[in-house]
Amino acid sequence: MSLIIDVFMKCYDAIRSGKLIQRESRRDKEYHFQDWFRERLKEIGEPFDEPERNSYPDFRMVAHTIGFEIKGLQYPGRMMTFDCNSQVPSGFHNGREIIYVFGRYPSDPQNPNQYPVLDLILCHGDFLNADHDYVHKNKSIKGFGSYGDIMIRDRKMYVAPTPFALTDGTEAQITLIVPESFSLTKSIVKVADLTRIEAQDLIIGYEFNLTTNTISAKTTPNPSAGQIHKFIACRVKNELGTPVSMASH
Repeated sequence: MSLIIDVFMKCYDAIRSGKLIQRESRRDKEYHFQDWFRERLKEIGEPFDEPERNSYPDFRMVAHTIGFEIKGLQYPGRMMTFDCNSQVPSGFHNGREIIYVFGRYPSDPQNPNQYPVLDLILCHGDFLNADHDYVHKNKSIKGFGSYGDIMIRDRKMYVAPTPFALTDGTEAQITLIVPESFSLTKSIVKVADLTRIEAQDLIIGYEFNLTTNTISAKTTPNPSAGQIHKFIACRVKNELGTPVSMASH
């Protein structure tokens, strides 16, 4: 979709022209990269719904069935996995195509209130997880404790690998990862083919033993086991950068 290309190009231009992340205060530990991305959407001029706490995805476009989920990462720091809070990553949610935006920035910048985006991956959610059917719900049970009047709330949290962990050659670069059927423009070129293969088994439940504090998974054979999902890594035509491949580890 042309909007995804437009957003990618705005991010590329902003990074290369030195548009910095602006942190409003030292207490702003979460939204500074999100604010930087908001400015890129404003530059395009397409209307979008403002992020709300616990909303998913962060930015929901009004005239397009596309949403952008923003994940800022410190460097050096954690980069192999990210917390998904209460929403499993996916390429589609509530009728919208979901694009994840991973951007890394200095963990200890010289100026703590403004600093650059070091690298960036705009990644289709299907690259992280191709399942569109799972629906997250929090449930609870009552009757815990010696008097039987304590409730246990099952609030699931998910941790997924980042595209930096899934690929080699994307650090210190600006990369777009989309399904192979994605239509590119003349300014964007494919630099690599990427594949993800579905697992042999699916987790369909789990059990937590409150006496031993152990957790065990319940699985079932995956009817799509071995299915290959094909993606392409893309870059701006005049800046092909480091070769990209699936991670070797």
